[in-house]
Amino acid sequence: MDFVIISFGILLIIIGLIGSFVPIIPGPITAWVALLILHQTSFLSSDFTFLAITFSVAIGVFILDYFIPIIGAKKFGGTKSGIIGATLGLLVGLIFVGPLGIFLGTFSGAFIGELIYDPNDKRAAIKAATGSLIGFLTGVFLKFSVTVFFGYNFFKILLESNYFSNIYG
Repeated sequence: MDFVIISFGILLIIIGLIGSFVPIIPGPITAWVALLILHQTSFLSSDFTFLAITFSVAIGVFILDYFIPIIGAKKFGGTKSGIIGATLGLLVGLIFVGPLGIFLGTFSGAFIGELIYDPNDKRAAIKAATGSLIGFLTGVFLKFSVTVFFGYNFFKILLESNYFSNIYG
């Protein structure tokens, strides 16, 4: 049974890494669930402090992820139209262009959104689109870093528990 739980945890870490780039999947929270599941195995005692701290980090990053692109767009003069455009562009870009569409779609969507807001100011639209992209990339970097940290801890805990040596040794 532990093997199934560990395999499911590894799958959640992978989904969490994907979720660092895809806004629909909450990457750090998904990876945190893998840590929670690992602590439910029969060979490992639950570390409430570790789980509470990592859960707080996952929730904090989840909340920050909604504000970082907005802050980036606002710092560069973006409007709500640009932020909405960046979000829609990201989804359209991901669906039609693939992974590269995440970046192209975010920038293009913000640019188009800003042009809808003010069609005469292309310079401001480019500046706001750049801010949205920088904000988005900052959020992705933060989510990816936390998810990698959770994945590292997942495997570190697993290896330190001597689970594999008990099976194969």
